[in-house]
Amino acid sequence: MHDLDASGDSELKIGSLFTGYGGLDLAVEHVFNAKTAWFSELNEPVARVFSRHWPETSNLGDITTLDWSHVEPVDILIGGFPCQDVSTVGKRAGLAPGTRSGLWAHMAAAIDALQPEWVVIENVRGLLSSPATRPAAEGDDHDRRDPGDATPDGATLRGMEPDPWHLGDNATRPLRALGAVLGDLADLRLDARWIGLPASHVGAPHQRFRIFALARRTVPHSTSDGLIARRGDSRSGASETRDDRAVAPDHRLRAPRTGWLTEQEGRIGDAVVPDRWTVQRWGRYADAIARWEHITGRAAPAPALLNDADGPRPAPAFVEWLMGLPTGWVTDTDDLTFSQQITMLGNGVLPLQATSALATLTRCESVPGPSSPD
Repeated sequence: MHDLDASGDSELKIGSLFTGYGGLDLAVEHVFNAKTAWFSELNEPVARVFSRHWPETSNLGDITTLDWSHVEPVDILIGGFPCQDVSTVGKRAGLAPGTRSGLWAHMAAAIDALQPEWVVIENVRGLLSSPATRPAAEGDDHDRRDPGDATPDGATLRGMEPDPWHLGDNATRPLRALGAVLGDLADLRLDARWIGLPASHVGAPHQRFRIFALARRTVPHSTSDGLIARRGDSRSGASETRDDRAVAPDHRLRAPRTGWLTEQEGRIGDAVVPDRWTVQRWGRYADAIARWEHITGRAAPAPALLNDADGPRPAPAFVEWLMGLPTGWVTDTDDLTFSQQITMLGNGVLPLQATSALATLTRCESVPGPSSPD
Protein backbone atom coordinates (compact mmCIF):
# COMPACT_ATOMS: atom_id res chain seq x y z
CA MET A 1 0.00 0.00 0.00
CA HIS A 2 1.07 3.62 0.20
CA ASP A 3 1.06 6.60 2.53
CA LEU A 4 -1.31 9.54 2.30
CA ASP A 5 -0.45 12.06 -0.38
CA ALA A 6 -0.55 15.81 0.19
CA SER A 7 -4.31 15.95 -0.36
CA GLY A 8 -4.97 13.25 2.23
CA ASP A 9 -6.17 10.77 -0.39
CA SER A 10 -4.95 7.28 0.53
CA GLU A 11 -6.41 5.46 -2.48
CA LEU A 12 -4.60 4.46 -5.62
CA LYS A 13 -6.18 6.00 -8.72
CA ILE A 14 -7.35 3.88 -11.66
CA GLY A 15 -7.68 4.91 -15.29
CA SER A 16 -10.04 2.59 -17.14
CA LEU A 17 -10.00 1.92 -20.90
CA PHE A 18 -12.54 -0.07 -22.95
CA THR A 19 -14.51 -0.05 -19.73
CA GLY A 20 -17.80 -1.81 -20.45
CA TYR A 21 -20.01 -2.26 -17.39
CA GLY A 22 -17.01 -2.09 -15.04
CA GLY A 23 -16.27 -5.75 -14.26
CA LEU A 24 -12.50 -5.26 -14.36
CA ASP A 25 -12.80 -1.99 -12.42
CA LEU A 26 -14.60 -3.81 -9.63
CA ALA A 27 -11.84 -6.42 -9.36
CA VAL A 28 -8.99 -3.90 -9.45
CA GLU A 29 -10.69 -1.59 -6.94
CA HIS A 30 -11.20 -4.60 -4.69
CA VAL A 31 -7.68 -6.09 -4.92
CA PHE A 32 -5.80 -2.78 -4.79
CA ASN A 33 -8.21 -0.85 -2.56
CA ALA A 34 -8.25 1.72 -5.34
CA LYS A 35 -10.69 4.16 -6.92
CA THR A 36 -11.50 4.68 -10.60
CA ALA A 37 -10.64 8.29 -11.47
CA TRP A 38 -11.81 8.31 -15.09
CA PHE A 39 -12.85 5.93 -17.84
CA SER A 40 -12.89 5.74 -21.63
CA GLU A 41 -15.90 4.09 -23.26
CA LEU A 42 -17.10 4.86 -26.78
CA ASN A 43 -20.46 3.08 -26.59
CA GLU A 44 -22.86 5.60 -25.03
CA PRO A 45 -25.45 3.14 -23.63
CA VAL A 46 -22.66 1.11 -22.02
CA ALA A 47 -21.09 4.30 -20.64
CA ARG A 48 -24.40 5.24 -19.03
CA VAL A 49 -24.50 1.93 -17.16
CA PHE A 50 -20.97 2.50 -15.87
CA SER A 51 -21.76 6.09 -14.89
CA ARG A 52 -24.78 4.89 -12.91
CA HIS A 53 -22.43 2.92 -10.62
CA TRP A 54 -19.54 5.44 -10.74
CA PRO A 55 -21.44 8.76 -10.83
CA GLU A 56 -18.37 10.73 -9.76
CA THR A 57 -16.24 9.45 -12.66
CA SER A 58 -15.95 11.23 -16.02
CA ASN A 59 -15.93 9.52 -19.42
CA LEU A 60 -13.06 10.59 -21.67
CA GLY A 61 -14.78 9.07 -24.72
CA ASP A 62 -13.10 7.63 -27.80
CA ILE A 63 -9.58 6.41 -26.98
CA THR A 64 -8.39 7.08 -30.53
CA THR A 65 -9.00 10.82 -30.16
CA LEU A 66 -7.47 11.42 -26.73
CA ASP A 67 -4.51 13.70 -26.11
CA TRP A 68 -2.87 11.95 -23.16
CA SER A 69 -0.92 15.07 -22.22
CA HIS A 70 -4.22 16.51 -20.94
CA VAL A 71 -5.36 13.40 -19.03
CA GLU A 72 -5.05 13.05 -15.26
CA PRO A 73 -2.20 10.65 -14.36
CA VAL A 74 -3.18 7.47 -12.54
CA ASP A 75 -1.45 4.77 -10.50
CA ILE A 76 -3.13 1.85 -12.29
CA LEU A 77 -4.16 1.74 -15.95
CA ILE A 78 -6.55 -1.07 -16.85
CA GLY A 79 -8.31 -2.30 -19.95
CA GLY A 80 -9.70 -5.20 -21.91
CA PHE A 81 -9.09 -4.03 -25.47
CA PRO A 82 -11.57 -5.33 -28.09
CA CYS A 83 -11.34 -9.08 -28.61
CA GLN A 84 -13.21 -9.52 -31.91
CA ASP A 85 -10.08 -10.06 -34.01
CA VAL A 86 -8.34 -12.43 -31.59
CA SER A 87 -11.39 -14.41 -30.45
CA THR A 88 -11.57 -18.06 -31.49
CA VAL A 89 -15.13 -17.42 -32.74
CA GLY A 90 -14.10 -14.40 -34.84
CA LYS A 91 -12.28 -14.03 -38.16
CA ARG A 92 -8.88 -14.30 -36.45
CA ALA A 93 -7.49 -11.19 -38.14
CA GLY A 94 -5.22 -10.90 -35.14
CA LEU A 95 -3.56 -8.00 -33.41
CA ALA A 96 -2.87 -5.77 -36.39
CA PRO A 97 -3.15 -2.15 -37.49
CA GLY A 98 -6.67 -1.34 -38.66
CA THR A 99 -8.40 -4.07 -36.63
CA ARG A 100 -10.50 -3.47 -33.52
CA SER A 101 -8.10 -5.58 -31.47
CA GLY A 102 -5.34 -3.39 -32.88
CA LEU A 103 -6.67 -0.69 -30.53
CA TRP A 104 -4.16 -2.19 -28.09
CA ALA A 105 -1.70 0.23 -29.70
CA HIS A 106 -3.70 3.14 -28.24
CA MET A 107 -3.58 1.56 -24.79
CA ALA A 108 0.18 1.16 -25.16
CA ALA A 109 0.40 4.86 -26.08
CA ALA A 110 -1.56 5.72 -22.94
CA ILE A 111 0.86 3.67 -20.83
CA ASP A 112 3.80 5.44 -22.46
CA ALA A 113 2.34 8.89 -21.79
CA LEU A 114 0.81 8.40 -18.32
CA GLN A 115 3.54 6.16 -16.85
CA PRO A 116 1.31 4.30 -14.38
CA GLU A 117 2.90 2.14 -11.70
CA TRP A 118 0.63 -0.80 -12.58
CA VAL A 119 -1.10 -2.05 -15.74
CA VAL A 120 -3.90 -4.63 -15.79
CA ILE A 121 -5.05 -6.28 -19.03
CA GLU A 122 -7.86 -8.77 -19.69
CA ASN A 123 -8.73 -10.58 -22.89
CA VAL A 124 -9.96 -13.83 -24.41
CA ARG A 125 -8.17 -17.17 -24.83
CA GLY A 126 -7.49 -16.36 -28.48
CA LEU A 127 -4.79 -13.93 -27.35
CA LEU A 128 -2.61 -17.03 -26.92
CA SER A 129 -2.93 -18.21 -30.51
CA SER A 130 -3.93 -15.30 -32.74
CA PRO A 131 -1.18 -13.70 -34.83
CA ALA A 132 0.18 -10.21 -34.34
CA THR A 133 1.30 -8.00 -37.21
CA ARG A 134 3.31 -4.83 -36.86
CA PRO A 135 4.45 -2.32 -39.44
CA ALA A 136 8.14 -2.46 -40.27
CA ALA A 137 10.29 0.06 -38.44
CA GLU A 138 11.84 2.82 -40.53
CA GLY A 139 15.26 1.75 -41.80
CA ASP A 140 14.75 -1.92 -40.89
CA ASP A 141 16.87 -4.11 -43.18
CA HIS A 142 15.17 -7.51 -43.06
CA ASP A 143 17.60 -9.15 -45.52
CA ARG A 144 20.62 -8.77 -43.26
CA ARG A 145 19.10 -10.15 -40.06
CA ASP A 146 20.52 -13.68 -40.11
CA PRO A 147 23.63 -14.31 -42.20
CA GLY A 148 24.19 -17.83 -43.48
CA ASP A 149 27.12 -18.47 -41.16
CA ALA A 150 25.21 -17.49 -38.01
CA THR A 151 25.11 -21.18 -37.06
CA PRO A 152 27.27 -24.11 -38.25
CA ASP A 153 26.17 -25.16 -41.74
CA GLY A 154 23.72 -22.24 -41.66
CA ALA A 155 21.08 -24.54 -40.22
CA THR A 156 20.93 -26.33 -36.92
CA LEU A 157 23.18 -27.34 -34.08
CA ARG A 158 22.30 -30.26 -31.81
CA GLY A 159 18.60 -29.99 -32.65
CA MET A 160 18.32 -26.19 -32.39
CA GLU A 161 15.81 -24.52 -34.65
CA PRO A 162 17.07 -22.26 -37.44
CA ASP A 163 16.55 -18.57 -36.75
CA PRO A 164 15.57 -16.95 -40.07
CA TRP A 165 14.12 -13.83 -38.41
CA HIS A 166 16.54 -13.39 -35.49
CA LEU A 167 13.63 -13.05 -33.06
CA GLY A 168 13.85 -9.98 -30.89
CA ASP A 169 15.26 -7.63 -33.50
CA ASN A 170 12.53 -7.24 -36.08
CA ALA A 171 9.14 -5.65 -35.39
CA THR A 172 7.52 -7.63 -38.24
CA ARG A 173 8.63 -11.03 -36.98
CA PRO A 174 5.91 -13.68 -36.53
CA LEU A 175 4.33 -13.22 -33.11
CA ARG A 176 1.33 -14.37 -31.15
CA ALA A 177 -0.95 -11.61 -29.92
CA LEU A 178 -0.07 -12.15 -26.26
CA GLY A 179 3.64 -12.17 -27.15
CA ALA A 180 3.24 -8.81 -28.86
CA VAL A 181 1.43 -7.34 -25.85
CA LEU A 182 4.02 -8.64 -23.40
CA GLY A 183 6.80 -7.41 -25.68
CA ASP A 184 5.28 -3.94 -25.78
CA LEU A 185 5.02 -3.92 -21.98
CA ALA A 186 8.69 -4.87 -21.74
CA ASP A 187 9.59 -2.08 -24.17
CA LEU A 188 7.66 0.26 -21.87
CA ARG A 189 9.80 -1.01 -18.96
CA LEU A 190 7.07 -2.92 -17.21
CA ASP A 191 7.61 -6.33 -15.64
CA ALA A 192 4.60 -8.48 -16.56
CA ARG A 193 3.08 -11.75 -15.43
CA TRP A 194 0.01 -13.37 -16.94
CA ILE A 195 -2.41 -16.13 -16.09
CA GLY A 196 -5.25 -17.86 -17.89
CA LEU A 197 -8.13 -19.36 -15.98
CA PRO A 198 -11.76 -20.33 -16.55
CA ALA A 199 -14.67 -18.81 -14.67
CA SER A 200 -15.35 -22.27 -13.26
CA HIS A 201 -12.13 -21.85 -11.25
CA VAL A 202 -14.06 -19.55 -8.90
CA GLY A 203 -17.20 -21.70 -8.95
CA ALA A 204 -19.14 -20.23 -11.88
CA PRO A 205 -21.31 -22.73 -13.80
CA HIS A 206 -19.53 -22.06 -17.11
CA GLN A 207 -15.99 -22.04 -18.53
CA ARG A 208 -15.44 -18.52 -19.98
CA PHE A 209 -11.66 -18.85 -20.09
CA ARG A 210 -9.87 -15.50 -19.90
CA ILE A 211 -6.29 -14.19 -19.95
CA PHE A 212 -5.22 -11.66 -17.31
CA ALA A 213 -1.90 -9.80 -17.31
CA LEU A 214 -0.50 -7.71 -14.48
CA ALA A 215 2.51 -5.49 -15.06
CA ARG A 216 4.48 -3.23 -12.75
CA ARG A 217 7.06 -0.59 -13.51
CA THR A 218 10.61 -1.88 -13.23
CA VAL A 219 12.43 1.45 -12.90
CA PRO A 220 11.66 4.57 -10.86
CA HIS A 221 9.84 7.47 -12.47
CA SER A 222 12.32 10.05 -13.71
CA THR A 223 11.73 13.42 -15.34
CA SER A 224 15.29 13.30 -16.69
CA ASP A 225 14.75 10.12 -18.68
CA GLY A 226 14.97 10.97 -22.35
CA LEU A 227 13.66 7.64 -23.64
CA ILE A 228 10.03 8.38 -22.78
CA ALA A 229 8.80 11.96 -23.08
CA ARG A 230 6.88 13.10 -20.04
CA ARG A 231 5.16 16.25 -18.86
CA GLY A 232 7.38 16.80 -15.85
CA ASP A 233 6.60 15.30 -12.46
CA SER A 234 2.92 14.40 -12.62
CA ARG A 235 3.01 13.22 -9.01
CA SER A 236 4.41 16.35 -7.38
CA GLY A 237 1.91 16.13 -4.55
CA ALA A 238 2.70 12.52 -3.68
CA SER A 239 4.63 11.37 -0.66
CA GLU A 240 8.09 9.98 -1.38
CA THR A 241 7.20 6.90 0.65
CA ARG A 242 3.84 6.22 -0.99
CA ASP A 243 4.68 2.56 -1.81
CA ASP A 244 6.78 1.64 1.22
CA ARG A 245 4.28 0.55 3.87
CA ALA A 246 3.04 -3.04 3.95
CA VAL A 247 -0.54 -3.52 5.13
CA ALA A 248 -2.14 -6.90 5.59
CA PRO A 249 -5.05 -7.52 3.19
CA ASP A 250 -7.50 -8.07 6.05
CA HIS A 251 -6.73 -4.58 7.38
CA ARG A 252 -7.83 -2.84 4.20
CA LEU A 253 -11.18 -1.10 4.23
CA ARG A 254 -13.42 -2.07 1.33
CA ALA A 255 -15.58 0.39 -0.55
CA PRO A 256 -19.31 -0.45 -0.48
CA ARG A 257 -19.14 -0.89 -4.25
CA THR A 258 -16.94 -4.00 -3.95
CA GLY A 259 -17.73 -5.28 -0.47
CA TRP A 260 -19.87 -8.08 -1.92
CA LEU A 261 -16.77 -9.50 -3.63
CA THR A 262 -15.29 -10.22 -0.20
CA GLU A 263 -18.35 -12.29 0.62
CA GLN A 264 -18.12 -14.18 -2.68
CA GLU A 265 -14.42 -14.89 -2.16
CA GLY A 266 -15.16 -16.36 1.25
CA ARG A 267 -17.61 -18.90 -0.20
CA ILE A 268 -15.38 -20.33 -2.95
CA GLY A 269 -14.63 -23.96 -2.21
CA ASP A 270 -17.48 -24.49 0.23
CA ALA A 271 -19.15 -27.88 -0.02
CA VAL A 272 -22.60 -27.45 -1.56
CA VAL A 273 -25.24 -30.14 -2.00
CA PRO A 274 -28.26 -29.18 -4.13
CA ASP A 275 -31.64 -29.66 -2.50
CA ARG A 276 -34.44 -31.68 -4.03
CA TRP A 277 -36.14 -28.67 -5.60
CA THR A 278 -32.91 -27.57 -7.31
CA VAL A 279 -32.36 -31.05 -8.71
CA GLN A 280 -35.93 -31.16 -10.04
CA ARG A 281 -35.60 -27.76 -11.68
CA TRP A 282 -32.07 -27.96 -13.11
CA GLY A 283 -31.45 -31.68 -13.60
CA ARG A 284 -27.83 -32.46 -14.48
CA TYR A 285 -26.89 -28.80 -13.97
CA ALA A 286 -28.08 -28.81 -10.36
CA ASP A 287 -24.63 -29.13 -8.76
CA ALA A 288 -23.19 -26.22 -10.77
CA ILE A 289 -26.24 -24.01 -10.25
CA ALA A 290 -26.39 -24.69 -6.50
CA ARG A 291 -22.69 -23.92 -6.10
CA TRP A 292 -22.99 -20.56 -7.90
CA GLU A 293 -26.15 -19.69 -5.99
CA HIS A 294 -24.20 -20.27 -2.78
CA ILE A 295 -21.20 -18.18 -3.93
CA THR A 296 -23.25 -15.28 -5.27
CA GLY A 297 -25.69 -15.41 -2.37
CA ARG A 298 -28.80 -15.33 -4.55
CA ALA A 299 -31.01 -17.75 -6.42
CA ALA A 300 -30.66 -18.26 -10.15
CA PRO A 301 -33.24 -16.29 -12.17
CA ALA A 302 -35.24 -17.91 -14.95
CA PRO A 303 -32.75 -18.75 -17.72
CA ALA A 304 -34.91 -17.84 -20.74
CA LEU A 305 -37.50 -15.40 -21.99
CA LEU A 306 -40.37 -16.92 -23.92
CA ASN A 307 -42.49 -15.39 -26.67
CA ASP A 308 -44.56 -16.86 -29.45
CA ALA A 309 -42.84 -14.97 -32.25
CA ASP A 310 -39.15 -15.75 -31.65
CA GLY A 311 -39.19 -18.67 -29.24
CA PRO A 312 -36.95 -18.82 -26.15
CA ARG A 313 -33.95 -16.52 -25.82
CA PRO A 314 -31.46 -16.00 -22.98
CA ALA A 315 -32.77 -13.85 -20.15
CA PRO A 316 -30.46 -10.88 -19.40
CA ALA A 317 -31.07 -11.31 -15.66
CA PHE A 318 -29.84 -14.91 -15.87
CA VAL A 319 -26.71 -13.91 -17.80
CA GLU A 320 -26.09 -11.15 -15.25
CA TRP A 321 -26.27 -13.80 -12.51
CA LEU A 322 -23.88 -16.05 -14.47
CA MET A 323 -21.39 -13.15 -14.42
CA GLY A 324 -21.65 -12.96 -10.64
CA LEU A 325 -22.95 -9.38 -10.69
CA PRO A 326 -25.36 -7.90 -8.15
CA THR A 327 -29.01 -7.94 -9.17
CA GLY A 328 -29.78 -5.19 -11.66
CA TRP A 329 -26.15 -4.15 -12.29
CA VAL A 330 -26.87 -4.05 -16.03
CA THR A 331 -30.54 -4.99 -16.23
CA ASP A 332 -31.98 -2.33 -13.90
CA THR A 333 -32.33 0.29 -16.62
CA ASP A 334 -34.81 1.34 -19.27
CA ASP A 335 -32.05 2.66 -21.55
CA LEU A 336 -31.05 -0.73 -22.97
CA THR A 337 -32.93 -3.27 -25.04
CA PHE A 338 -32.70 -6.94 -24.07
CA SER A 339 -30.27 -7.49 -26.96
CA GLN A 340 -28.05 -4.63 -25.81
CA GLN A 341 -28.02 -6.03 -22.28
CA ILE A 342 -27.01 -9.48 -23.51
CA THR A 343 -24.25 -8.00 -25.70
CA MET A 344 -22.92 -5.86 -22.87
CA LEU A 345 -22.88 -8.80 -20.46
CA GLY A 346 -21.28 -11.07 -23.04
CA ASN A 347 -18.46 -8.57 -23.61
CA GLY A 348 -17.90 -7.97 -19.90
CA VAL A 349 -15.55 -9.31 -17.24
CA LEU A 350 -16.61 -11.64 -14.45
CA PRO A 351 -15.40 -9.67 -11.38
CA LEU A 352 -14.74 -12.67 -9.10
CA GLN A 353 -12.70 -14.38 -11.83
CA ALA A 354 -10.60 -11.24 -12.34
CA THR A 355 -10.21 -10.86 -8.57
CA SER A 356 -8.86 -14.40 -8.27
CA ALA A 357 -6.45 -13.89 -11.17
CA LEU A 358 -5.10 -10.60 -9.80
CA ALA A 359 -4.79 -11.99 -6.28
CA THR A 360 -2.69 -14.83 -7.70
CA LEU A 361 -0.52 -12.52 -9.81
CA THR A 362 0.14 -10.08 -6.97
CA ARG A 363 1.48 -12.97 -4.91
CA CYS A 364 4.14 -13.70 -7.55
CA GLU A 365 7.57 -12.83 -6.19
CA SER A 366 8.61 -10.95 -9.33
CA VAL A 367 5.55 -8.72 -9.24
CA PRO A 368 5.06 -7.59 -5.61
CA GLY A 369 1.43 -7.10 -4.68
CA PRO A 370 -0.09 -3.84 -3.49
CA SER A 371 0.09 -5.07 0.10
CA SER A 372 3.58 -6.56 -0.10
CA PRO A 373 6.87 -4.85 0.79
CA ASP A 374 9.02 -4.01 -2.21
